[in-house]
Amino acid sequence: MQFELNLEDNIFSLYSKLKNKTYCHSNYTSFCIKDPKLRKIHKAIVEDRVLHHAIFRILYPIFDKYFIFDSCSCRNNKGVHNAINRLNQFVKKNSKNNTRCCYILKCDVKKYFDSIDQEILLGLIKIKIKDKNAMWLIERIVKSFPAGLPLGNITSQLFANIYLNELDQFIKHKLKQKYYIRYCDDFVIMSLNKEYLKSLIFVITNFLENNLKLSLHKGKIIIERHRRGVDFLGYKNFPDYRILRTKTKKRILDKAKEKRGIESLISYLGILKHCKSRKIKIKLLKNYFTI
Repeated sequence: MQFELNLEDNIFSLYSKLKNKTYCHSNYTSFCIKDPKLRKIHKAIVEDRVLHHAIFRILYPIFDKYFIFDSCSCRNNKGVHNAINRLNQFVKKNSKNNTRCCYILKCDVKKYFDSIDQEILLGLIKIKIKDKNAMWLIERIVKSFPAGLPLGNITSQLFANIYLNELDQFIKHKLKQKYYIRYCDDFVIMSLNKEYLKSLIFVITNFLENNLKLSLHKGKIIIERHRRGVDFLGYKNFPDYRILRTKTKKRILDKAKEKRGIESLISYLGILKHCKSRKIKIKLLKNYFTI
């Protein structure tokens, strides 16, 4: 009962701060996770997280309808496996069921969340959000972090999609690329012409730098033949099947040795069901159930 009263008091207190425009975002608590590379997560206090969720629920349907179909990160009925399935559909269509060779350009935006320009982001949001009070609050959330966007806020996921929607629109409608998929800061473009894909790298690089103050990760710009397998979102995708990326497989088997519980096992099996993985499943189960 006391918890319910405190919760109600806190909600009324937040409402009062918003109404009187005295709301100020609190500081974040930071910690690191390794998944697989080291990432710094910033956690907001409960009051701020409640507000983040409320803002997300209002803004998501407003902006989502403007996103391209093949923007697959942090959206309803999308996700990693949706992106991979779309890639396979594109390969079959563009290669005419593997009767001709096609190429895939893979790119990665360098330090994406850290590099997002807050003023550019707010300008993009203002195009759709005309209410001054709403923009006041959104600006408070965006500028609660010194630069870029914090990994940890649910709003950051939406804001990141709003920001790179500019790239999506440019590639789809200005460059007229039919076979394009983006998941967060990773994207692929498919073509029958390898030299043409090389020429796109320069054009896309210029657009990102001039319009969004972003740059491509030079070490992660790759053009691959679809027949040799495309390394995308944790899987190596071949024309007729897919396997787990070698690094991902090693990470899963290493973690399995720690026997972290049945929930982890179920999670790993969920990843493996989307690829050719019989041998890995056997090793995984042995690691979990061998005493």
